[in-house]
Amino acid sequence: MKGLGLVVAGLALTFSMQTASAQDWTQSQWGADDELGAANLMTPERVKMAAELVTEGKVYSLGMIVGADTPAFPPRSLSLTVLQPGQNGNSGLGENNFTYNDDIFMGWLGIGPQIDGLGHAGVDHVYYGGRTYGDFAPASGLTELGLEKLPGLVGRGVLLDMAAYYGTDMVEEGTAYTKEDIEAAADAQGVELREGDVVLFNSNWMDLLDGDAPDPERFGAVEPGVGVSGAEYLAEIGVMAVGADTWGMEVVPAETEGQAFRAHQILQPEHGIYILENMDTRALAEDGVHEFLFVLGQARLQGAVQMIINPIAIR
Repeated sequence: MKGLGLVVAGLALTFSMQTASAQDWTQSQWGADDELGAANLMTPERVKMAAELVTEGKVYSLGMIVGADTPAFPPRSLSLTVLQPGQNGNSGLGENNFTYNDDIFMGWLGIGPQIDGLGHAGVDHVYYGGRTYGDFAPASGLTELGLEKLPGLVGRGVLLDMAAYYGTDMVEEGTAYTKEDIEAAADAQGVELREGDVVLFNSNWMDLLDGDAPDPERFGAVEPGVGVSGAEYLAEIGVMAVGADTWGMEVVPAETEGQAFRAHQILQPEHGIYILENMDTRALAEDGVHEFLFVLGQARLQGAVQMIINPIAIR
């Protein structure tokens, strides 16, 4: 019986250790109250080093044009209404006839070119830092992890041109960027991924929106993207953000049937890494740019989970 007791105790200890290990991701490396995640890697030293990458002063707009017909993850949509408030039937304000247009935006902030804040992706209602849905996410806006907490993202940007790596005009849907693919693409394109980087992937997927054979339905239904081992590798390096020229950043359909957005879970709740979606990286790829200064200053809307953005790459 004594031997059986030792076995049971050993099994209990093993189970306890496994359970603790499985929950380790809920403990942020930056402390229990941290709300910035990998943005903590944005040090003055790294920003200055990134600024040294600017040699030509050429500016690239990474935010795709977004409108009411932009494919989006259901049920997201938007509409825009332009008005001239209080100006119907008159010549405007003052003796100088001042007139103006205003616009009303109605829609989702997670549409088109967007940043996913750390309050976005979770694991069974548990989010970055071990926060549960009921702790911080009332319908009126996040009380923690809101994008107003993020001062912006500035750092070394790295583009991995996966279309060039695979030797194709456009990467096919369902193609997962594995750890081995990412390592090989970086090596082939002469760049080293480092802690604090903003890593972007180009697949030319946006050609489905404005190329010679547009197919917006296909664009919004499936995609190539970061796979599970790729996400784990990027998290191991300690990058600050991961982005792609697709609506969901990661591969769809998933590598494992029945899983949904596993790379989101690895990057966001488990490691505090920001996600950038629908980044138009084609001009960078066409110019063969693989390192650049990345600058993002998102709107700091109180309690926002996501935000429409237009990051800038400067070479």
